[in-house]
Amino acid sequence: MTRQAEGTVVGLIAGFYDVQTNEGVIRTRARGVFRQKKQKPTVGDHVEIQIDDQGTSYLVKILPRLNRIGRPAVANVSHVLLVISAVQPDFSVQLLDRFLTFFSWQKVAVTIYLSKSDLLENSSKLAQIKQDLSYYEKIGYPVFYDAKELVEKVPSMIKENQIWTLAGQSGAGKSTLLNQIKTDANQATGKISMVLNRGKHTTRQVQLFKVGEGFLADTPGFSSIDLTPIKINELCNYFIEFRRASSNCKFRGCQHLKEPGCEVKKELADQKIIQSRYDDYLAMRTEITEGRIPEYLK
Repeated sequence: MTRQAEGTVVGLIAGFYDVQTNEGVIRTRARGVFRQKKQKPTVGDHVEIQIDDQGTSYLVKILPRLNRIGRPAVANVSHVLLVISAVQPDFSVQLLDRFLTFFSWQKVAVTIYLSKSDLLENSSKLAQIKQDLSYYEKIGYPVFYDAKELVEKVPSMIKENQIWTLAGQSGAGKSTLLNQIKTDANQATGKISMVLNRGKHTTRQVQLFKVGEGFLADTPGFSSIDLTPIKINELCNYFIEFRRASSNCKFRGCQHLKEPGCEVKKELADQKIIQSRYDDYLAMRTEITEGRIPEYLK
């Protein structure tokens, strides 16, 4: 006699899937039907498992996904904790905009954390970074500067069954932050390659850690993000302040280029939208049109 249970895949280990259920974590194998359908369960998937009288269990069904992001992937991500470093690697508004656009496209909310500000000896440079980030706060992205405050608040921010994931460039301090939030995570932390000004990949697999009422995942750092699959005429919708302003554009479907009566261009002229955001929007349009990631990001 068999029985069924539902749960969330929290880890992959040597062909086994660890599934968090109401009974605890159950280690399972996937049925061969997934190979036939060319499907593969992913960490974060909500699944059904089948357990027989001998306690042997099999993963038999993947429930519908909200999304699937990253490499290796995490499914059903509802929120990203985006770690952007002040230095080593250096702070970049262009990279920040790429991350925000990508996650907006994936319909995932983002909270920003500026790491390594204590390593920045130039106080005027830190002040400039905070001024840059104040714009992102104004348009709706929560921004944290203090790790202690963030660590204290994250457990209450993660709601029931939500999956949060850490993201950001390699070496920004994601694993270090995870170890502070989840002290028993024991994730490896890596040294920075000063030659490349980027971190070494220290996270090679995805695992979900129980935090608050949901889960927090650590993922390998993204050294680049591919925006080329985005449809060119939809890109403007993934800049949240453009999307809000566009309701007052003269023409429906305005691309905010040379169209008359464009509210985005008006807010840009009035400095309600900052020039760097608009410049990055134009650069992303070119990237999508040409179908390739810029060389400096590879």
